[in-house]
Amino acid sequence: MADPELVRFTLDNGLRVVLAPDATAPVVGVSVHYDVGFRSEPEGRTGFAHLFEHLMFQGSESLEKLAHFRHVQSSGGTFNGSTHPDYTDYFEVLPAAALERALFLEADRMRAPKLTQENLANQIDVVKEEIRLNVLNRPYGGFPWILLPPVLYQTFPNAHNGYGGFEDLEQASLDDCAAFFDTYYSPANAVLTVAGDFAEANARELIEKHFGDVPYRPAPVRPSFAEPVPDGELRGEETDPHAPLPALAVGYRMPDPINDVDGYLAHLVLAGLLTDGDGSRLQQRLVHREPLVVDIGAGAGLFGPFEARDPDTFTITAIHPPDVTTEQVLAALDDELEKLAANPPDEQELRRVTARWESSLHSEHDRLVSRTLALGAFELLYGDASLVYRLADRMAAVTAEAVSGAAKSLRPDSRAVLVIRPSGAEPNGAEPSATEQEGAEQ
Repeated sequence: MADPELVRFTLDNGLRVVLAPDATAPVVGVSVHYDVGFRSEPEGRTGFAHLFEHLMFQGSESLEKLAHFRHVQSSGGTFNGSTHPDYTDYFEVLPAAALERALFLEADRMRAPKLTQENLANQIDVVKEEIRLNVLNRPYGGFPWILLPPVLYQTFPNAHNGYGGFEDLEQASLDDCAAFFDTYYSPANAVLTVAGDFAEANARELIEKHFGDVPYRPAPVRPSFAEPVPDGELRGEETDPHAPLPALAVGYRMPDPINDVDGYLAHLVLAGLLTDGDGSRLQQRLVHREPLVVDIGAGAGLFGPFEARDPDTFTITAIHPPDVTTEQVLAALDDELEKLAANPPDEQELRRVTARWESSLHSEHDRLVSRTLALGAFELLYGDASLVYRLADRMAAVTAEAVSGAAKSLRPDSRAVLVIRPSGAEPNGAEPSATEQEGAEQ
């Protein structure tokens, strides 16, 4: 599909708006991105950004609990929200005729969500159950996104558990909720995106009607979360009572995702060369030729690429048999990185990865919900929603030398290694020092 023309403007209350008209199907996507994620939550309140996302679905001053669900679903639409390191998003996808309904619902909870003790207690229990299901009672739960950051990073914003510890969640108060809302959930700290089948003039009129009178509050000053790169190898170890096999995660610091986009993209291509598909270098060596691991993966970002500002994390994860040591896996990994650092990939290998990335980006843009969310996230993080449509070309332009440079930057003396041991497993010679974890209780 051709890239839609973007229209960008800002309301008097500071709300940034992105319009992406596309009449190919009679549907619209509406999203609101708030410039707050779990890196911004206060110390002693781990998991609060995600908990607050849940509260935003519990009604408002003008709509009862579950009304949001009912209004969207009765229109034939879908909706959800999610919390990321540096933003929280909410969205609806509905038939085009229901655009005003979605705008009303988002403006309504931006104005005043229903913050009650009953809703708070209920959602604390819901989030705790989510943590039990997704982390505590699942093999490799929280691996690596909860367990690796405390090894690689030193500061609370970067190192703490964004899902939250039970004790912190249980101590959350209504005053905490009100302060968090007042600080971060202002129109001046948000981006509204509308994509799909609509007339620009009508959308502008409806947006002004529903969001224009949301009171202005200044956006908070966003602190820098920067911290120095490690000046040595850092080690941590965790025991997993549900894991059938040992595992390890290796974390490296990446180039600044916002101010060094091309360096960041080179790392994405490197991840593809290493583990994307059966022909990738680490799959070939560690799964097929040697074989040292049963599963290996590499990627940018703890949740995926383009979801965080600096600092961001390049991860390599492996699950391996008990008779293979951590050091064997690391030695093979370092050897492959050294080869790539010394000898850039040939054109055919490079194009295999970049073509796959281009295809993936284009197919994501074809999905209205993905496009709506990407436009909002890029407007928020980069100040430029249109970068979404230039990413595929930027990816295709990544050079072999840039990928080689990315491999060279992943150094053994500036990384974190997290070892996961099944309960009862004997140490396998890795000799890591235990690292105190802050997060969900085991």
